[in-house]
Amino acid sequence: MRSFEELVAEGEAISVEGWDFSWFEGRATEERPSWGYQKLIGTRMATAEAALDIQTGGEVLAGIPIPTAPSRLAATESWPPNLEIARRNLAPHGGTVVEVADDAPLPFDPESFDLVVSRHPTVVIWPEIARVLRSGGVYLSQQIGSGTVIELTEYMMGPQPVGTGRSTEKAVASAESVGLSVVQVRPESLRMEFFDIAAVVHFLRKVIWIVPDFTVERYRDRLLALHEQIQRDGVFVATSERFLFEAQKPGAVS
Repeated sequence: MRSFEELVAEGEAISVEGWDFSWFEGRATEERPSWGYQKLIGTRMATAEAALDIQTGGEVLAGIPIPTAPSRLAATESWPPNLEIARRNLAPHGGTVVEVADDAPLPFDPESFDLVVSRHPTVVIWPEIARVLRSGGVYLSQQIGSGTVIELTEYMMGPQPVGTGRSTEKAVASAESVGLSVVQVRPESLRMEFFDIAAVVHFLRKVIWIVPDFTVERYRDRLLALHEQIQRDGVFVATSERFLFEAQKPGAVS
């Protein structure tokens, strides 16, 4: 059996660049939402003329079949280490990736896209989405809900308030405030499992908003306690909150 120090060292050593989660295979699992986001996006892309993927560097777009890609395909990415990875991944689809801060205006003309998508955006700039959508255009997003992975956050940090910043109610109100019509909102609570402390360490380094001030040294005592709990129980269980959100800009498709 590998020691706590060995597992922590492994979790610290794995690169956090990109959004490839394949390293977690056999060490952690996350239940997937029932709507199948990537397949859904692929279906929508097949009928779009111009599409934009926000804040992911086109990670999901890179997985859609090339024949279904729109004639104009763009993506934004805010983290410099991911830019070249994203550009390589999207190049076969004829797509472009632009470096844009998550909270900055989008560098595109008004009414540029008939489909805007985003998987797990850190922040949603609703006026910008409304601006770049064509009349009749659609915003489709899989978002992280309030209280996601709260069990791990509170294990590390103690009791925490669950904010409303990522609630479905706020998303609906924000979309409607910029003139978008909400088409559907589908929330789901999904099971997550961590099977060793290396997976926890790597996850907290990669998904930095779960424990915002996380470092191994700062949380070593809590990590050791969690390591011992996982050894005893075989797993640490948490819950991820997700919701599918679709809104449309009024007017006929141009």
